[in-house]
Amino acid sequence: MGPKQLREQSAMIRPYNMGTGAAPFDTLQVADIGDVAINTFDLKDSVVRITEAYDAILRRGAKPATMGGDHTIALPILWSIAKVHGPVALIHVDAHADINDHMFGEQIAHGTPFRRAYEEGLITTSKVWQIGLRGSGYTADDFNEARGWGFNVVQAEACWHKSLSPLAADIRASIGDMPVYITYDIDSLDPAYAPG
Repeated sequence: MGPKQLREQSAMIRPYNMGTGAAPFDTLQVADIGDVAINTFDLKDSVVRITEAYDAILRRGAKPATMGGDHTIALPILWSIAKVHGPVALIHVDAHADINDHMFGEQIAHGTPFRRAYEEGLITTSKVWQIGLRGSGYTADDFNEARGWGFNVVQAEACWHKSLSPLAADIRASIGDMPVYITYDIDSLDPAYAPG
């Protein structure tokens, strides 16, 4: 078999998920566009840089998938997304709600993005799903405050010892075909599996 035949054969092999039937490479084109340059010495400047980078990505019609960074990056990404799509749905899987008003006197930090997104109208509150929350907070009402805004808060214990398929169906029904920002924090996993 020559190089041409190998290329043709490898082009026919497409990853297919046997459980879900998903075949993402049949419908999506994915490209790594590299890192977003940040200023490691200035968080405020980094937020500006992230916003500018995502503005450029979204102007081209791309749907960004981002890896890395703490939840500080969610706010500038949501700013850019809102310029194109308006308020979006949000699926936020995390141990923490990230709705603090301030962290060490700062309004923009890893624990504040979803309060800012709520205040600035970047998200549609009835279509916000926070899943797996269990982390310590500053007050006993940390999770209830977001419920008061209209967020759907699913604490970690509500996910234990059962299938999450009904929850996924509820989320799909709630969001429908609205644009959605999905964000996942590694600390949503049990620390036995993701320590530190």
